[in-house]
Amino acid sequence: MRIASLGSGSQGNGTVIDDGETRLLIDAGFSLKEITSRLKRIDLTPADITAVLVTHEHADHAHGVGPLVRKFSLPLYLTHGTYRALRLGLFPSLHLINPHRSFQIGGFEVDPVIVPHDAREPCQFVFRSGDDCLGVLTDLGHISSHVVDRFSCCHGLLLECNHDLDMLRNGPYPERLKRRVGGDLGHLNNHQAAGLLSRTDLSRLRLLVLSHLSERNNRPDLAQGAVTPVLAGWRGELVTAAQDTGFSWRDV
Repeated sequence: MRIASLGSGSQGNGTVIDDGETRLLIDAGFSLKEITSRLKRIDLTPADITAVLVTHEHADHAHGVGPLVRKFSLPLYLTHGTYRALRLGLFPSLHLINPHRSFQIGGFEVDPVIVPHDAREPCQFVFRSGDDCLGVLTDLGHISSHVVDRFSCCHGLLLECNHDLDMLRNGPYPERLKRRVGGDLGHLNNHQAAGLLSRTDLSRLRLLVLSHLSERNNRPDLAQGAVTPVLAGWRGELVTAAQDTGFSWRDV
């Protein structure tokens, strides 16, 4: 299994995973033109995508979903709540998922995980193919034991490190937005991400991607600095997903 990012952050998100037979796009937070351009950087076209999954309805994750799936007739998977919030209308190959039940897309077993976030019915995903397990975990305000348990299998993990606490407190956001971002239904800060890793079996983890970094309230060096003490002795690969460039293919 391998993973690539089209870009990750407040301006748009998209992640592609590939097991050699099935290619899934998780979130489409860019315009159709931009998605096409970013896919080209990893040697794909929209027609190469097997299916699109959407974690929730916020624009940085779902802006290009409708145009993408309609133009290229791609199957779309999302919860009932996310579908209602997006108001996409009816079209072929629409799959409304139960976030409490796993499902199959090609060679991938997909396990949705409900997360605490201020959206209609948000979920993140754990993907299994053969012996490999990969988790995509962003857009949640706090870490619960439920989340730790569901992502404990992962050999690869794309993990939110949205903000540095001091940068958020002292930054330009209005107080109301600061409370939203830093609240229990907002986004993980760097130390919360490190806390999840401290509760994870790192002996299984081979690839860790720090993602969804705020361009105003975080920096890659701060995110990496927060998780590095928890990773002492760990020999896997650490990657940071950039807003503009994402990252190219990495094996899980």
